[in-house]
Amino acid sequence: MRIDFETCPARYRHWTLATEGQVAELVLAVDETGGLFDGYELKLNSYDLGVDIELHDAVQRLRFEHPEVRSVVIRSGRDRVFCAGANIRMLAGSSHGHKVNFCKFTNETRNAMEDASAHSGQRYIAAINGACAGGGYELALACDHIILVDDGTSAVSLPEVSVLAVLPGTGGVTRVTDKRKVRRDRADILCTTEEGVRGQRARDWGLVDEVVPGSRFDAAVAARAVASTAASDRPAQDSGMSLEPLDRHFEPDRVRYSLLDVTFERTARRAMITVSGPASGPPETPDAIPLHSSRFWPLALARELDDALLHLRFNEPDIAIVQFRSEGDPALVLAHDRFLCVHASHWLVREVRLFWTRVMKRVDLTSRSLLALVEQGNCFAGFLAELVLACDRSFMAEGRFEGDNRPEAVLALTASSFGAHPMANGLSRLATRFLGEPEHLERLRGETGTLLDADAAAELGLVTAACDDIDWEDEVRLFLEERASFSPDALTGLEANTRFAGPETMETKIFGRLSAWQNWIFQRPNATGPDGALRLYGTGRRAGFDRERV
Repeated sequence: MRIDFETCPARYRHWTLATEGQVAELVLAVDETGGLFDGYELKLNSYDLGVDIELHDAVQRLRFEHPEVRSVVIRSGRDRVFCAGANIRMLAGSSHGHKVNFCKFTNETRNAMEDASAHSGQRYIAAINGACAGGGYELALACDHIILVDDGTSAVSLPEVSVLAVLPGTGGVTRVTDKRKVRRDRADILCTTEEGVRGQRARDWGLVDEVVPGSRFDAAVAARAVASTAASDRPAQDSGMSLEPLDRHFEPDRVRYSLLDVTFERTARRAMITVSGPASGPPETPDAIPLHSSRFWPLALARELDDALLHLRFNEPDIAIVQFRSEGDPALVLAHDRFLCVHASHWLVREVRLFWTRVMKRVDLTSRSLLALVEQGNCFAGFLAELVLACDRSFMAEGRFEGDNRPEAVLALTASSFGAHPMANGLSRLATRFLGEPEHLERLRGETGTLLDADAAAELGLVTAACDDIDWEDEVRLFLEERASFSPDALTGLEANTRFAGPETMETKIFGRLSAWQNWIFQRPNATGPDGALRLYGTGRRAGFDRERV
C-alpha cells in the first residue's frame, strides 16, 4: 500500500478546520474505523499516521490559505477525552521502520506548529477537556498555551514507561524539560505515573498554563484566543495562497512532478531526484504573485520536494542512496532568490522561505546517504544550493565534457546561504560545514552572487571534489559502490552525527533522542518481544521483563 501525504479539508476524516475572523479551530474527532491500515480501531481519539497527515495539511493551509488567522485553538470533539496519543495496537502491529518514521513525521508536524508561532504570527492554544495522554499531551506541548479543565478527572500524562515499556520519546520528555522547564523530579513523577497529573497541581508544576472550571472553560479558551491575536503581524486580508492538488504521476520506477523527476534504480537501491529551475523570472512585486501555488516556482518546488521526500521515506524503504541533480538557468534562480530576499517581510514571501527551511530540514533528517551531482547545465544557486550543502558528499563537473554542449557547471551562494534557512541546530549549513573555520565564512560572503566554477567551488570547500570528464564516472561509481557495501545501520548513525555538528537545540535533542531511544527501545524484548508490554497491552497479561541494566 502506497501512503499518500496529499489531502485537503474536504477529505479529512479526523479533523475539522474552521475559521472565524482571526481565530481558527482545529477539532479532533477521530473516526475509529478510519485507520490507515487494518487491524486496529482508533478509540479514545488515538491517532495513527493518517490522523497526523491531516494535521500536517491543516497547519500548512492555515499558514498559506488563511493570512487573517492569528491564533489556532486545538480541541477535542469527543467528551471526556482530548487525545489518547498514538494508537497502541497500531504501534504493536507496525514494522520497526514505520514506527520510527511515524514518530519522526509527527514531530516534524509539531515543529511546524512551533515554527508558525515563532515566525508566522500564528499562536497555538490547546484546550484540554479530558484525558490527555502520551502523544496527545505531546500535541498539547507543541502549543504556546495549554488550558486544562478542572473537573476532577481531566489530566495530562506521559504513561509510556509504566504502561508500554517504551518512552515518550517523540518530543514528550524533551518538551517537558527543555521547553516548559519542568523540574527534574516532577518530570520523573509525570513519566512514571500512569494516571498523570490533574488540576492545580498540573498548573503548579508548569505542565499546563491555566486550570479553569468547566463552567468557564469555553469562555477562557475564547478569551485566550482573542488575546493571542494582539501581538501578531499577520495581514488583515482574507484571501491567501491556494494549495491546489499536486501535479504528479506514479510509474513503476519513476514519480513525475511538474518540477521534479524522481527515478529509481531498484537493484542498486538508488533514487535520483532531478530539480527543474524556473522557466521565467519572478513577478515584479509580491502583490503580483499568482495565488495558486503551482504557478509560483519557489512554492511549487518546495511542495513537490516535500511530497517526494515523504514518499521516499515511507514507501521506498529499500532505497539506500538519494542523489540530487538540477537542470535550468542559474540566473533565473538567482532572480527568484533576490526577489525572496528583498521582499522577505511580506507575509506570503515569508511563508515560502519558511517552508523551504522546513523542507530542507526534512532533507537533513532523511535516513539515506545523500549525494549531490553538480553537472553541466545545473542551477544550484541561492536557496537551491542548500541541497548541495545538505548532502554527505558532492561531486562537481569540471569544464565541458566531450559531446556535451550544456553550459559549464556552476554553483552560486547568495545572502540566503548565510542564515535564511537554518538547520535544526540553529546554524546555516555553511556555518555548520565550516564550524572550525569561522573566518572562512567571511571569505565566502565575498563570493556572494558569483557563479563559481568547479575549481573555485572545490577550492572554497563547497563541494567534495571537482572531476573532469575522464574521472567523473569512475569517482561517482566508486562512491556509490562503496556506500552500498556498508551497514545501513552504521551509515544512519554516522550521517546523523556528521550532519548536526555544532550547538544542541531542543530540536536536535528531539530527533537525536528519537533516533537513539526509538531505534533501541522499540526493538528490545521488554517492549516488543512475545512477553513485551507493547505486545500484551490490553490483554490483561503482565509483561515479562529482562531486568538487566546495560
